[in-house]
Amino acid sequence: MATIYAKTPDGLNEIETRARKLSPRLRSALILVDGKRSENDLSKLVQQADETLQALLEQGLIEAVASTSSKPPRDAGPASVSGPASVPGPVSVPGPYTQPGGTAVLDLATTRREAVRAINDLLGPEAEMLALKIERANDELALRAALERAVAYIANARGGGAAAQFTAKFLIGL
Repeated sequence: MATIYAKTPDGLNEIETRARKLSPRLRSALILVDGKRSENDLSKLVQQADETLQALLEQGLIEAVASTSSKPPRDAGPASVSGPASVPGPVSVPGPYTQPGGTAVLDLATTRREAVRAINDLLGPEAEMLALKIERANDELALRAALERAVAYIANARGGGAAAQFTAKFLIGL
């Protein structure tokens, strides 16, 4: 059984305000908790995942929203998920504008521009090829692929914390 975690209102507030002054490991893990990744997925992205998630749980920053089983029950379909039907999504989308109906829509040009600036700040001259790929992305799928490649480079050069922050800013909600 793998547990899926989501941020609590206190967790969302912590992301915005940094009021609790979490350690970089705890903050990175909190950023990565999105209500979609299982405990197994997070363990691949977070050092000392069990202890880290437990600390976030104890502080009330995350909560378990579902459990998944690798073996489906006899009467279930391909996968079984138990827990609340609605899982909170990301708080904001980078570079959105609002349509008349109140729906946020991703502005690709703004996201590309901000992502290139962030990559250049993080990686310096090494970011040139990544920046070009991001600038050439003319649709959401191409942009996502370029940004995911950038996350891998950032993780190698600057560590998981920087990669998690970049992911939270540019990939969640894209």
